[in-house]
Amino acid sequence: MQTQNQKYKMFPPESGVFQDREDLIKYVRDFGANQGYVVTIKKSRRDRRVILGCDRGGIYRNRRKIDESQRKRKACSRLINCPFEAIGKKEDDMWVLNIKNGEHNHEPLKDMSEHPYSRRFSEEEVRQIRMMTEAGVKPRQVLKALKQSNPELQSTPRHLYNLKAKIRQGGLSDRSLKSWRPNRSVPVNTSASSTGESLKQDRQPMKVPNFIGGKFVVSQGCTIIDVLNPATQEVVSHLPLTTCEEFKDAVIAAKRAFPSWKNTPIATRQRIMFRFQELIRRDMDKLATSITSEQGKTLKGALGDVLCGLEAVEHACAMATLQMGEFVPNASNGIDTYCIREPLGVCAGICPFNFPAMIPLWMFPIAVTCGNTFVLKPCEKNPGASVIVAALAVEAGFPDGVLNVIHGTNDIANYICDDDDVKAISFIGSDLAGLHIYARAAARGKRVQSNTGGKNHAIIMPDASMDDTLNALVAAGFGAAGQRCMALSTAVFVGGSSAWYFYLFA
Repeated sequence: MQTQNQKYKMFPPESGVFQDREDLIKYVRDFGANQGYVVTIKKSRRDRRVILGCDRGGIYRNRRKIDESQRKRKACSRLINCPFEAIGKKEDDMWVLNIKNGEHNHEPLKDMSEHPYSRRFSEEEVRQIRMMTEAGVKPRQVLKALKQSNPELQSTPRHLYNLKAKIRQGGLSDRSLKSWRPNRSVPVNTSASSTGESLKQDRQPMKVPNFIGGKFVVSQGCTIIDVLNPATQEVVSHLPLTTCEEFKDAVIAAKRAFPSWKNTPIATRQRIMFRFQELIRRDMDKLATSITSEQGKTLKGALGDVLCGLEAVEHACAMATLQMGEFVPNASNGIDTYCIREPLGVCAGICPFNFPAMIPLWMFPIAVTCGNTFVLKPCEKNPGASVIVAALAVEAGFPDGVLNVIHGTNDIANYICDDDDVKAISFIGSDLAGLHIYARAAARGKRVQSNTGGKNHAIIMPDASMDDTLNALVAAGFGAAGQRCMALSTAVFVGGSSAWYFYLFA
């Protein structure tokens, strides 16, 4: 039996931006309908913002203030205060989607034909009704003609009379003509995987934007890389490579934001980071889904990826004490010594492909909480998680320019190494790339943190549990297909391995 407080979570839509408002609305509506939920527009400012919610959101209001005991018929309402809410905001010329609450407090419809919206007339049907009405065709004949062309039509004569009244009164606008009706011919998908697959067939891959100066901006670069799902080889998104001019814009935005951010009290920066970690917890499923679709990890592994990054954000929340200086009185005759920790300025991070959320979250939260500004270059193979994180940073209250995200390959890494306004670089990746970045950036006097080529060794003692040890060795050596710098490559058996060989193959 279903409990009253049970939550039904809609599979979160993929991250990204949309060319216009109508595309964003259609995507969320179709996504919900595919899972048995109807999404409607709750509030809208056409050129700025749109708030979408479940059609069962809100509560019934007795506007006439009639005593329920005196009613001749019982009041009924479909509104049960469903909490689902999605927000679309316009950033420059693009619309950014953010799922504020992905949960519903009611079961999904098993068949969309059960919903009143399914009895709406389509835009083409409205035009036909208008033409036949003007020609003097009677309503029942109009309805019969419509059902001949569309046998699935469920509209009744009452719906037709209501529409005719609107036509006579001139209350039928272009916006009304474009009212949305669920596709009744498509069965509701209750599984997350089938939902994602069906929507991907109807939706063109989006372009991954840069995040510069607090705004999402699609790069004007001519070279575009396809971001592929490793499991299916489907194109998840298109990634335009950032140009040199766009990179400079990101650095300039970070440089301009630095003076005011540096002088922002550490307690204020810390509060923003507290809010940031709350938002990451809220959208962990969304981040994990993006990582799985772009990088290929299992969903459990992707959640672990996000959780490890979240630990670094939580660590940054304690920066008020970590950034304290030191003071030694009378270190020598008449000499006191003190140490003050000050931010450097614009810092940059160059990330590998194997941990799309964890490694960016290792880098910029600590840097920005210390008062620096940051330019992040995620791996071009899986940029989605960094884009989601950037959107969460805006929601958390990061000032414009404090965090910037750009996309590219070797050229962008070289731009970062060569730019004089970038004061420090953090890199994680292969030996060859790390040596190149360290040498090139250090030659220009930058501080470089280059972490490369890590490997683990396992030492197995004679009294180790064989079952537990073998499970641990397999997980450490082959988790994420071994594509991580700390993957186990060598196992040393103290006292010999013959007993283990006998255990496995005897």
